[in-house]
Amino acid sequence: MTHQHTSDPHHFETRAIHAGNTADPLTGAVVPPIYQVSTYKQDGVGGLRGGYEYSRSANPTRTALEENLAALEGGRRGLAFASGLAAEDCLLRTLLAPGDHVVIPNDAYGGTFRLFAKVVSRWGVDFSVADTSDPAAVQAALTPRTKAIWVETPSNPLLNITDIAQLAGIARSAGVRLVVDNTFASPYLQQPLALGADVVVHSTTKYMGGHSDVVGGALIVDDAELADELAYHQNAMGAVAGPFDAWLVLRGIKTLAVRMDRHSENATRITEMLTSHPRVSKVLYPGLPEHPGHEVAAKQMKAFGGMISFQVKDGEEAAVAVCDRAKLFTLGESLGGVESLIEHPGRMTHASAAGSALEVPSDLVRLSVGIESADDLLADLQQALG
Repeated sequence: MTHQHTSDPHHFETRAIHAGNTADPLTGAVVPPIYQVSTYKQDGVGGLRGGYEYSRSANPTRTALEENLAALEGGRRGLAFASGLAAEDCLLRTLLAPGDHVVIPNDAYGGTFRLFAKVVSRWGVDFSVADTSDPAAVQAALTPRTKAIWVETPSNPLLNITDIAQLAGIARSAGVRLVVDNTFASPYLQQPLALGADVVVHSTTKYMGGHSDVVGGALIVDDAELADELAYHQNAMGAVAGPFDAWLVLRGIKTLAVRMDRHSENATRITEMLTSHPRVSKVLYPGLPEHPGHEVAAKQMKAFGGMISFQVKDGEEAAVAVCDRAKLFTLGESLGGVESLIEHPGRMTHASAAGSALEVPSDLVRLSVGIESADDLLADLQQALG
């Protein structure tokens, strides 16, 4: 189970299909098998074949995914977990001790906020909320106890953009780790490690899996020592990706590049319609020239992705009604699948942030634009808006 750091000379699309996906030596199967197994026969006491002894510690299907993840993000080591939050939990317990402090975004994913506010805070870890798109605000939030700066870019659900390279400079000067949640962009559109981040976090449930059929998470790092610490905690805490889940994510990743191209194209067409619609007061999409983070996004992203949020002129009930009237856009939480989804963050994914600094506007609607025909999606949104 060696994890060498090789800079793969191939382009992204090729790595997505081939990294970690070596043909099975026994049968020549071109897809890694699902090793649905808990334990492994040893050749004499301690004589492990390929380093495998127990599937919490390591499993060949998971290894294939972890090698693929590392190759896509340009890291030394990828680690696959049972969910995005399991990955975050492992990271926080590896990086932090009681008395430490973290700076988190003022528009973080609701589950991340809940993990800090309701779980990690009970163990004596403190956090401050800052607008991470403003480097001065992040700098001001740092304390002598700060161990990490946590960033989501684009953020969920306000699509705010943070300059990763600029924050990496601030983190380095302060001697703290920069963690970037890259779920919304995917490694096809954005590679935080290359921009100076220390850790990349993914909910692989979303664009990496891409088919709304698996829940998973990932951490990718380039620092060998941190990689070993995370791997130790991954095994010690045990919230690992199961073999079938790892296989599904690996299968999804093979089409990541072509899916992200279509998600981005479809989203661009939809924002053009929404920005001119009389019932829409504001459209939040990094691809729009008027978006406050547009220039930074254009610099650090290959395209602008499939996530759009917009505000409905007539307020909360009107926003909920739009969600209810949509037919092709499925009313549901999560995102990043081939099918389009619509939701009301204030009452759904971000309800846990109500009353906090992370509360989202009540007239906000969030779209996860799928890869269907853009014409059909436009027609559905137009009838939903009325």
